[in-house]
Parts: sequence; C-alpha cells; structure tokens
Amino acid sequence: MDLEALSKSLLPGEGPPEGVSAAVALVLAGEDCDLLLIERAKREGDRWSGHAALPGGRRQSGDADLIETARRETLEETGVDLARARLLGRLADVEPLSRRPPRVTVRPFVFALPFRPPVAAGPEAAGHLWFCADRLRDCAGEADVLDGGEHRRMPAFLCGSYVVWGMTFRILSQLLDAAGAPPIS
Repeated sequence: MDLEALSKSLLPGEGPPEGVSAAVALVLAGEDCDLLLIERAKREGDRWSGHAALPGGRRQSGDADLIETARRETLEETGVDLARARLLGRLADVEPLSRRPPRVTVRPFVFALPFRPPVAAGPEAAGHLWFCADRLRDCAGEADVLDGGEHRRMPAFLCGSYVVWGMTFRILSQLLDAAGAPPIS
C-alpha cells in the first residue's frame, strides 16, 4: 500500500464533529502496512462483544477532539501509543446499518507507524492481530455471523481466525477504495 498516494485520497484532519460520537484508528505499521485488528472482549450487554474490530470507542468529555479519542482508545485497548504516529487523514463517517440501539456515528482515522509496535491488550480487548492491509482484498468473502441473536450471511474479510464484518468491514472497504484497490465484488 502506497501511503503517500493513500494520504492524498483521504479526507483531511478532523472535519466537523456534528453528530459524531466515536472514533476508530486504522493503524498501519511497517513497510508491509500491517493493519492492527482487535478482538473485542466478551461483555454482558455489549452487542459487539467478541467481534473483530478496529481500536476505538466513544468520545469522552475530556477528549479535545475525535483524533484524541482515537488515540486514547487505541492506547487503552492495545497499549499502542499513537502520539507520534503520522495521521494520514480520515475516511467517511459510518453508522451501524442495524436500527437497534445504541446508535453511534463513527469517524475512522488512518495512522501510520514506521514499525509494528508491541501490543498489550487492555480490558476491552481479548486479543489482537496484525494483518497485511494489501492482502485484505484477497480475503474478501462471506461469513455466517451472529447478529443480535440472529444468524446471518454477511460480506466479510476472513483475516486469519478473525471474521471482520459489519461496520468494520465497511470501514476497511473504504480504506481499500482510498488505496485504489479494485472493488470488492
């Protein structure tokens, strides 16, 4: 993945925060542009419990902006400090397609690090995976997932043992589009 070309096709910086209540970080590391994915910890009442995801979460009152939210959440969930990471830009805001609460609008930010840092899962993450972003397109397919108590067949990226679907799938599809990858059929 060419980071210079990618940065030119991303939206710049923060953008207006109206209606956006959460942020995620797409952390690309090293020469191979490895992407950091987490497995969310299993928690009672969390409808995304146990899912593969990007580090991130809801904006807190102490966060100066959504970029700080993405950095704080990444540090809390993975131990990866993005304070010195290069912010390449952002992708378009996304919302869950489900009409069930909680309603949340998420702003995805893309960060680059020169090397893959060690990861120490925090209490909100049960595990992590570094996955080559250039291989995402090759891992596109479908998977049977449990969504709100219902089994459904959904588009997904099959990344090792991680099944990436839903909002995270849509965010990563945007990343591939921004990087100029062929469309996922």
